[in-house]
Amino acid sequence: MTEVSSLTGQLLVATPALSDPNFERSVVLMLDHDADGALGVVLNRPTPVGVSEVLEPWAELAGDPGVVFQGGPVALDAALALAVVPGTGPLGWRRVHGSIGLVDLEAPPQVLAAEVGSLRVFAGYAGWGPGQLETELEEGAWYVVDSEPGDVSAPRPEGLWRSVLRRQHGRLALLATYPDDPSLN
Repeated sequence: MTEVSSLTGQLLVATPALSDPNFERSVVLMLDHDADGALGVVLNRPTPVGVSEVLEPWAELAGDPGVVFQGGPVALDAALALAVVPGTGPLGWRRVHGSIGLVDLEAPPQVLAAEVGSLRVFAGYAGWGPGQLETELEEGAWYVVDSEPGDVSAPRPEGLWRSVLRRQHGRLALLATYPDDPSLN
């Protein structure tokens, strides 16, 4: 297996060939990636559950659409929150990449309120054991592309797969037009 450098802070964009329904047309922000495995959250799976229903103190800081996102198929009863924070960031926030970081949901929301640009809450996460993600990359299941701070708070998260591909160069940009069901062509 070839060695892959850390993908922390990068996006994994599901290829049309990925057959796992948990990740069909998903965009995953990698929060951690090392020899022990990888962890990320799916950025484009909003649920109908409002943040106010499960984490009421954080509802005011949750950006539009104000819902909980399904971060992945692992530990759906656990919550993670991401926020975009310019500068060094407040207490209760840990930088992942650039201005994107994890929020400590045990901290009082008012401690972060003045500095949080946008906040998204995720139920569950996507996880890979040692070497598992590298195998999926070799099999062509994912495209690896740079993330942008706006990806975390995309106003139309259901269109994120297409918009991330569209901003790439060459063949990847063309894939943004790949039909939902190619058999209908």
